[in-house]
Amino acid sequence: MSTKLPQKDTDQEIDIFQLSRSIGGFFERLSAAIFRSIQFFVRNWIIVLVLVVLGFGLGWYLDSHKKTFQNQLIVRPNFGSVDYLYSKIDLIQAKIVSGDTVFLKNVVGISHPKSIKRIEIKPIADVYKFIEDNEQNFELIKLMAEVGEVKKVLEDNVTSKNYTFHAISFVSNTNVNEKEMVEPLLKYLNDSEYFKAIQKIGFKNLQQEITQNDTIIAQIDNVLNGFSSTVKNNTKSDKLVYYNENTQLNEIIKTKQKLVKEQGENRLKLISADKTIKEIDASLNINDTKIVSGIFKFLLPIFFLSIFVFINLFQKFYRRQLLKSQINKV
Repeated sequence: MSTKLPQKDTDQEIDIFQLSRSIGGFFERLSAAIFRSIQFFVRNWIIVLVLVVLGFGLGWYLDSHKKTFQNQLIVRPNFGSVDYLYSKIDLIQAKIVSGDTVFLKNVVGISHPKSIKRIEIKPIADVYKFIEDNEQNFELIKLMAEVGEVKKVLEDNVTSKNYTFHAISFVSNTNVNEKEMVEPLLKYLNDSEYFKAIQKIGFKNLQQEITQNDTIIAQIDNVLNGFSSTVKNNTKSDKLVYYNENTQLNEIIKTKQKLVKEQGENRLKLISADKTIKEIDASLNINDTKIVSGIFKFLLPIFFLSIFVFINLFQKFYRRQLLKSQINKV
C-alpha cells in the first residue's frame, strides 16, 4: 500500500511556505531599511540640523517678502461695449502671459507691469436686474431654460455678458494704487474712437430725452390742473361729461406715471453714461491668504533634506558600481 502524499497537497504546502518566507523577508528588509535610515540621520545629525534651520529661515524670508494681493475693479460697460471690454481684458492677459512689459507700460500705462501676474473679467450675476430692465430678457431666460438647466443658462456666456456690472480682477505681488494702476487701465479701456463717438451721442440723446420728458410731464400737469378747475366750476348737470372725460384722464395719469419712472431711470443712467466703461468701485491690495501662502518655511527644509539624501544615495550607488567594475577587471 502506498504512503505517498498526493502531489497537489505537497505543492500547496510548498507554496504557502514560500509565501510566508517571502512576507517575512519583506518585513525584515523593511525593518533594516528603517534602521539604516535612522542610523543615517543620527550619523549626519549636524548636517541635517543645519539644512533644516537653513531651509526654515530661507522659507520664512520668502513667505514674508513674496506676497500676493487680490484686486478687484467693478465697472459698468455702456452703449453695447461688453464684448469690446472683454476683448481688451483678454488682450492684456495675453500680454502678461507673454511677458510683453513694453505694451503694458507704454500702451496700457501700467507703471510697474512686472508686478501684475494675472487679470480676468467676470460678470456679476444679477438676474433680477437683468429681468427687470427688459421683459424680453425674461422670455429669453425662459426659452433657454427649456433646453438646459437654469443655473447653466444664467452662467452662460451669452446671458452673463448682458448683466449690468462686471468685475475686473487682477493679482499683483506688490501693493498697487489707483493712480498707477486703476486710472491708466480705465483710460486704456475708454480709448476707442468709435465708442467715444457713441458715448457723446448717447449722452446727448439721454439729456434730450430727460428734457423732453420734463416738458411733457409739465404739459400733463397743466392739463390736470385745468381739468381740476373745470370740474370745480361745473354744475351738477355736467356729471355725464365728467364721466366721459374721466376715461381719458386715467390714460393721462398712467402716461405721467410711466414718464416719471422713466425720468428716474434716465437720471440714474446719466450718472454712468459719461464714460463708455464706467468705474463703480475699486477694492485694492487684499492680502491673499490661500493655503499655498506661507508654506515655503516647511517645503524648503524637506527639499534640502531630499537633495542631501539623494546625493548620499547616488554616492553609495556609484561606489558600489565602481567596486563591481574593479572586481570584474581582476
